[in-house]
Amino acid sequence: MEHIDQVVLNFDKTSIWILNVCLAIIMFGIALDLKKSHFAEVLKAPKSLLTGICAQWIVLPLLTYILILITKPEPSIALGMILVAACPGGNISNFFSSIAGANVELSIVMTCISSVLAIILTPLLLSYYGYMYEPTAEIMRSVSLDWWEVTQAIILIIIIPIICAQLFGAKFPEASIRLKNFLRVTSMGLFVAIVIGAFANNFDFFLDYVWLVFLLVLVHNFIAIFSGFTLGRIMKLSTSDVKSLSIEVGIQNSGLGLLLIFSFFSGLGGMAIVAAWWSIWHIITGFILSFTWRKFT
Repeated sequence: MEHIDQVVLNFDKTSIWILNVCLAIIMFGIALDLKKSHFAEVLKAPKSLLTGICAQWIVLPLLTYILILITKPEPSIALGMILVAACPGGNISNFFSSIAGANVELSIVMTCISSVLAIILTPLLLSYYGYMYEPTAEIMRSVSLDWWEVTQAIILIIIIPIICAQLFGAKFPEASIRLKNFLRVTSMGLFVAIVIGAFANNFDFFLDYVWLVFLLVLVHNFIAIFSGFTLGRIMKLSTSDVKSLSIEVGIQNSGLGLLLIFSFFSGLGGMAIVAAWWSIWHIITGFILSFTWRKFT
């Protein structure tokens, strides 16, 4: 087998375009749930929201960097971990929060705010931690990572769908309710389709290399959940808010990560395998967490 740092996935421009559309549709569905009353309710007591943003954008990237220093994975794998940690909360986190009996309003607001902050923080954190670790710095220096192009990609799949959803909901409130319910059911399937589509022509690659990141992604995902849970407990938040933060930070937008990998890193093997396995594994942990909390809390 080739070294994982030399492996490049086959993903053409048409596939990237389809991935963009799928991610935009998922974000549109989430934003249909966003109401002014949700913001008002969350902002009445902003401690939970601020705690979640801190866990998402400060604690998780820092702990990810520490994990990389301890485990010393291959450079492309390390950069994939940094990128996943630099992504906002995943769109399917709201689905799991509803199952878990968590604060769904907090989850929705945090997803949207975190997604907006990604315009600045995702490229910033990727560059900062990517250059701090010398093995990944070599990769960063070898690629053409244009901040404006990364920002455009995030605006296209996150900001524009949020704006469109808000305008659609205001203009067609009854239709938005029906569409919201439909997209809530189909969003999970659409997300799975994204991952399958990304590896449809690279399944042998996935089988050959997934063992390199299997346990590492499990530990990384646990750290993400732990970040939201522990910081929520330290700040003495309610149980429902702690659930929301644990799920929100534990469910990263790895679909965005895949898009950035294919668009700006030419499908670099280690990065792609981390994002892909994370995409699969956080669904598993999402179901385990949400059903466990639903039954015992």
